[in-house]
Amino acid sequence: MRLTRSVILLCALHFPATVFSQEAGRVSPARPSLPNPVLVFIGSEEYEASGKQWTRYTFSVDNLAAYPNDLFAAAPELPPCGNNTKASRTWVDFYEQGGKRIYGFCALDSREGLGRLWFALERGVIPPSWVYIEMTDRKTNSKYKSNLAETTL
Repeated sequence: MRLTRSVILLCALHFPATVFSQEAGRVSPARPSLPNPVLVFIGSEEYEASGKQWTRYTFSVDNLAAYPNDLFAAAPELPPCGNNTKASRTWVDFYEQGGKRIYGFCALDSREGLGRLWFALERGVIPPSWVYIEMTDRKTNSKYKSNLAETTL
């Protein structure tokens, strides 16, 4: 049985969180859409690693609770992240305001990792004034882009 356009429209008005499939002739629940991340600057700290002096800029995603943990499950069926064959389903990348990639995370194991994001620059290097993150769900090829966040308090 094929659903007519008017039936689909009528049902969509009454059941907005439902996907109608004419081809399959069935109704299935829609996956709820996720909000864009709200990026917040937490602070900076200086440290030493590999004989160099660094400044780490730390951020948090204020609405991290909106993201299900399954977004960060290991996804060995997807391409690896370097030698990591169990990289997470969703990768998080930092970008300068103009779109140049700064740093990324490919192995967050839960949404809690969104509360401790950072990038580092050698001490003395001036950070970009504004940054944003992009979360890429590699399973669905969905992207979630944050607001611009300052790199100073």
